[in-house]
Amino acid sequence: MKNGKGIVYLVGAGPGDIGLLTVKGLRCLQKAEVVIYDFHLNGQILNYISGDAEFIYAGKRGGHHAMTQDEINAAIVAKAKEGKIVCRLKGGDPFVFGRGGEEAQVLARENIRFEVVPGVSSSVAAPAYAGIPLTHRLYSSSFAVIPGYEDTTKEESAIDWAKLATGVGTLVFLMAVKNIGVLTEKLIEHGRSPDTPVAVIRWGTRPDQRTLVSTLVNIAELVREKDIRPPAVMVVGDVVNLRKELSWYEEKPMFGHRILVTREHAGGFEPLEELGAEVIQFPTVEIVPPPSWEELDACIDRIHAYDWLIFTSANGVKYFFRRLFENGVDIRELKGLRICAIGAKTAAEVGKFGIKVDLVPGEFRAEGLIEAFVKLHRAESKGRSVDERKDYGDKESAPCAPSAMPLAGFKFLLPRAEVAREIFPEEVRQLGGEIDVPVTYRAVLPELHGKRLRRFLKEGRITIATFTSAATFNNFREIMGDESDGLLRNVAIAVIGPVTEKAVKKAGLDVAIMPREATIEAMVEAIKEWAASNAPAAGAPS
Repeated sequence: MKNGKGIVYLVGAGPGDIGLLTVKGLRCLQKAEVVIYDFHLNGQILNYISGDAEFIYAGKRGGHHAMTQDEINAAIVAKAKEGKIVCRLKGGDPFVFGRGGEEAQVLARENIRFEVVPGVSSSVAAPAYAGIPLTHRLYSSSFAVIPGYEDTTKEESAIDWAKLATGVGTLVFLMAVKNIGVLTEKLIEHGRSPDTPVAVIRWGTRPDQRTLVSTLVNIAELVREKDIRPPAVMVVGDVVNLRKELSWYEEKPMFGHRILVTREHAGGFEPLEELGAEVIQFPTVEIVPPPSWEELDACIDRIHAYDWLIFTSANGVKYFFRRLFENGVDIRELKGLRICAIGAKTAAEVGKFGIKVDLVPGEFRAEGLIEAFVKLHRAESKGRSVDERKDYGDKESAPCAPSAMPLAGFKFLLPRAEVAREIFPEEVRQLGGEIDVPVTYRAVLPELHGKRLRRFLKEGRITIATFTSAATFNNFREIMGDESDGLLRNVAIAVIGPVTEKAVKKAGLDVAIMPREATIEAMVEAIKEWAASNAPAAGAPS
């Protein structure tokens, strides 16, 4: 009988591309209470873990071990015996040169329940992303995966080189770079042709992927010449020749680009991933309720007094309706109140409550919103039909004799962020309207550690950084400290809106990408256009 309620999931995180994480692996991550993770995995996977989970870093880089294997085993056992759901998150597959078998043995001896969730191994993924099938009816019907880090000079090797060199069609060596010269010599010595095609793939499935192709006799020298360092996979066999025809990943239009997203959710940037870019989510803003609901509650109490309810963001919609319902207000109380939403996504968020939006202005800035209301209300004052009012965006529908106070008599409610532009409220008042702008949510600085991101920026592994508000940019600078501006100096900065642009320029930095419309969709299109003429530097830093 197994001990306690604890359980351990030995989960393979895959080789790097976050899309290669399995569905079951994701489910285990999302319910984990403790996550013990390695270095060689995509850090973005950690974003799927509950913020309440305990994180334990057990990785190693460049020979430096954060924890010994005995310490890792002890931590897994201890947390499981506390009754916790433990996820042991490992790069690649836990049972392919990953010591997952050893960890499973320890759990079995301790009578702790465990499950193994296989992951996509770099032994198959890296060649596939390089356009190299491990087997092919015309080239190879077998393959073997071999550790490349074994000391090949020792008298008793675990590898039978005589059988391996000529008995298997395709050979895949993991972690082979340091020993590549000895490995190739062994294969030639035991009968493999020196002219056998060989590929070395560094950082397979990542934007940094780099593939070298040569022959068995020459590949070691080429690796030294190009200064290729771990992690890398070596493929030996005639299937390597198929790369010329089957290369696909490195041909994607945005291959090599790594894009930093600093908003709370990375939704909307998926088209860039489909084009080959990798999106790194590092939210520099956390959306939370206001310090007090007093302002909004007062407005909700007199909700019938307003003519228009205006939402400028999806967050405004979520927090307004959450508070509305917490106050026990029936949604039917909004009858007769017209709704304006800035942008299609904000309108869609309103639609989730079964409410139809009356106005979505064609321009998403405050100035465009004012123009839309003025045109609409002038049209109504002239007694136009409902169909004509819908056409408020058409210049031909503008009235011939504008009133000096076109918004007189109208009362607006704008639930918004704690820090927001005052242009729209001021314009409404100048044009005769009344408006209340209760604080409905706040954008605060999250508790983040930017060590990994800082390293990526220093190594030139981020090509584009996106900022959707001045807050996302200013908070980024605060998190990164004094070196923040230097880290962005060689990165293309993409922004939404003139306020964000102003914040970037105030810091002495240039804005490379700014869409005309203040939407994520428009930003994505602008990034695609920029990337089409700005390819990233070949290769990746060592």
